[in-house]
Amino acid sequence: MTTMLKLVTCIKQVPMVSELPWDPRTGRLKRNLAGGMINPACRHALEAALILKNTHGAEITVITMGADIAEEVLREALAMGADRGILVSDPKMAGADTLATSLVLSKAIKKACADFDLILCGCHTSDSETAQVGPQMIEELDIPGVTYADQLDLNGRLLSLQRLSDNFIETLEMELPGLVTITTQKQAPRYVPLAGLQDAFSQTDIDRLSLADLDLDSELAGAKGSPTKILKVYSPTATKDNTVLKGSARKIAQQLFDQFDDKIGGAIGKDIKNYQERP
Repeated sequence: MTTMLKLVTCIKQVPMVSELPWDPRTGRLKRNLAGGMINPACRHALEAALILKNTHGAEITVITMGADIAEEVLREALAMGADRGILVSDPKMAGADTLATSLVLSKAIKKACADFDLILCGCHTSDSETAQVGPQMIEELDIPGVTYADQLDLNGRLLSLQRLSDNFIETLEMELPGLVTITTQKQAPRYVPLAGLQDAFSQTDIDRLSLADLDLDSELAGAKGSPTKILKVYSPTATKDNTVLKGSARKIAQQLFDQFDDKIGGAIGKDIKNYQERP
């Protein structure tokens, strides 16, 4: 008898890209003031899980760490085809960096999905771009792992993966159980069906886990368990220097070459330092 594949997909609710309010004092995102969505790379990871489910048969558990509002992205994932949702939430988890986050998620997976075959994560998140949680979970769970994969092929307990690295296509093999982070290059996420949304928001229960459920010391979670310290957060500003050239067209062209010959030459790929005016 074939055992059904057990897949875990870690997803994160991130603020809408156009609505990223920062607290300049703490350096944290004001997540309660912006609309939330599933992190784009996490959607690609979920799509990879759904493809494996459709091809080989599998049970998909989606898990996220966050405030109560993060339940929305779990229900959206259920509407897309996931089977179970787990929200890891506790006020003491607030302010977690990647180290504390990967520890909590690993503990939650051990607690609720100990018999997993494969964990799929997005390669990075749009609100921090660290790409650290997946690799840190690999270490915390002490399992094989591959990052930045864009194609998966399962044959029994052997997973073949493809990724682009330094302009070379790598093909790797990994025995399950393991963890893979998925890029946004392939596995285009499917649309969420309206009928699925209705069922996911009205009929399906979301499991919840707190620090007490994980038997995890609060000193290791949230801001207390985060060695990363944010010194300053600011928005970069772009400045432009304007130069006004006056005179006849011929004189302006000569001034242009005199002042910006290096930049113009670099742009057109030619040396114009020896430019000579034509009669």
